[in-house]
Amino acid sequence: MTALLARLEMLSASFGQTPVVRLADDTVDLYAKLEFANPNGSTKDRSAYWILKRAIERGDVTEHTTVVESSSGNFAISMASFCQALGIRFVPVIDPNCNAPTEAYLRTICERVVKVEEPDGSGGFLRTRLERVESLRAELAPVYWPNQYTNPDALEAHYRMTGGELCGTFRNIDYVFVGVSTGGTVAGVSRRLKESFPNITVVAVDAAGSAIFGRPPSTRRIPGLGSSVVPDLCRRAEIDDVVIVPERQAVASCHELFQRHGLYAGGSTGSVYAAIRSYFERFPPPGSRPTVVFLCADRGASYAHTIYNPTWVREHLDDESAGSRPIVLPKPVGRKESHAGLVP
Repeated sequence: MTALLARLEMLSASFGQTPVVRLADDTVDLYAKLEFANPNGSTKDRSAYWILKRAIERGDVTEHTTVVESSSGNFAISMASFCQALGIRFVPVIDPNCNAPTEAYLRTICERVVKVEEPDGSGGFLRTRLERVESLRAELAPVYWPNQYTNPDALEAHYRMTGGELCGTFRNIDYVFVGVSTGGTVAGVSRRLKESFPNITVVAVDAAGSAIFGRPPSTRRIPGLGSSVVPDLCRRAEIDDVVIVPERQAVASCHELFQRHGLYAGGSTGSVYAAIRSYFERFPPPGSRPTVVFLCADRGASYAHTIYNPTWVREHLDDESAGSRPIVLPKPVGRKESHAGLVP
């Protein structure tokens, strides 16, 4: 235990404040927090590190523990990297939507990678992955399942780290746009920012085909955003508005971010950027320009063969209308304070 905590303390030195850059925009003062500057290239470093830290402190994880987790990519990369540094075995459970570079990295760093191939009833793979996690928990002992969809340590990570850094950087934030998947980021960031900036509007960004905000699940091909189940952590988020972004629009916005601003970012970041553009087209800010912040969750390198590849886009997203636009969900009747009421 003492040795693990000492190694963990050394890992903490790799975390610094991720950069914030201002982007040119005609309507708002727009800022991007570059979470892809984290040690393993994504915002999931925050939750993976903090979950491990708390688990080790509680004694849930020791040198003899095997960590098992379901992930579409970034969380698995972060957990695999930190577990290797700590000398802990990690078994990721992935699916066919996992990007090829991510899968190759995991197979290099992990002794065992489990890949499910059978989709669940929603058209996705999450339930199938979680069933496989359950069987691995019965097979491997001692075992620890981080369960990033329900683990409050993930919320705490983004409350303390991501949200804390934003509060220390800005005197005021009028809007924050956050992509939603497991719910830890939006829950932690929204709660921290609402404390410091009570008048802030928190806009959650979800993928078309996701079930998080009460819409029917369907096939999604780009990992990192959305879910076929409603994550428990979303119920703890303080969300004012929700924007649903089709995957084809996410791709177009990734290319726009790269061409216009030089940001080579992943699919969830493209979705968030598309949501910002659509949101302020529908709700032009009155008076002075508001301060708007969003997170660049990961780099585009893992998506070079998918969303940055025209052939892949034609083959996998041709069934989507190229002109489809993001949808701003209506606020619940009689609920002015939060869109969180949409979550079942």
